[in-house]
Amino acid sequence: MRDAVVTPDGDRMRWVEIPGGGGDSGTAGQGGRTVQPPPRVYVHGLGAGSPAYFAAAATHPLLAGPRSLLVDLLGFGLSDRPTTFDYRLESHADALATALRAAGATGAEVVAHSMGGTVAVHLAARHPELVSRLVLVDANLDPGTTPAPPGAGSSGIASFTEEEFLAGGWREVRDAVGPAWWATMRLAGLEALHRSAVHLVRGTTPSMRDLLLTLPVPRTYLHPTPDGPPAGTPGLRAAGVTVTAVPDCGHNIMLDNLPGFAAATAEALAAPGAP
Repeated sequence: MRDAVVTPDGDRMRWVEIPGGGGDSGTAGQGGRTVQPPPRVYVHGLGAGSPAYFAAAATHPLLAGPRSLLVDLLGFGLSDRPTTFDYRLESHADALATALRAAGATGAEVVAHSMGGTVAVHLAARHPELVSRLVLVDANLDPGTTPAPPGAGSSGIASFTEEEFLAGGWREVRDAVGPAWWATMRLAGLEALHRSAVHLVRGTTPSMRDLLLTLPVPRTYLHPTPDGPPAGTPGLRAAGVTVTAVPDCGHNIMLDNLPGFAAATAEALAAPGAP
């Protein structure tokens, strides 16, 4: 596990790092020198954690090899849970950028799920040198669209005021999400969980969707086949975003259908570099 200070108050973001495979995992460059693949960064969704959600995917034979960072956003998982941080999506992206710079992970391929996809879009827009490619996994492109049981997800959490949520509203969310999601959600700071959900519901200006459409990097959007194409698919494709359906899964594509997720992600990462 690695960490970096990402706020002026000394709060630390942590990640599980899988070293690259060395020279054998690279490709031959000019003069016969081995060119290492770019680092790969995995970013989790609301109330989740990257090691729990992405460890099996990052080590799958189709995806293993590059140096991989399974990052927990500030307030979630292994990372610190400051109560003074605002947890705006832009602030999440800036904190993540600080961690990636400390890790020397520039030009990364970013694979990001749900809320993490929204953060990744802002990361690419605000810190373009850190991102060479995006793979968004059923990510939030529009405010308040996290698939979730009634009373759960970003809309359910944001339906409480922060005071109500801290005073006990979180218990209603716990009961609504069930034991699987709560296994990682329980690790989140309550302020982090609530404020992140509120900002997902409010959205940003420019919007997440508008930012994605204008990014000058290769972009792929993975979605569950049973859900049908995401809203605005023609516009996404017109802007150069590859939209790919993954069968036999729900919102947690990498957990529900690991082989399908690995195949779709590997294809996205191998696509030509021009958007």
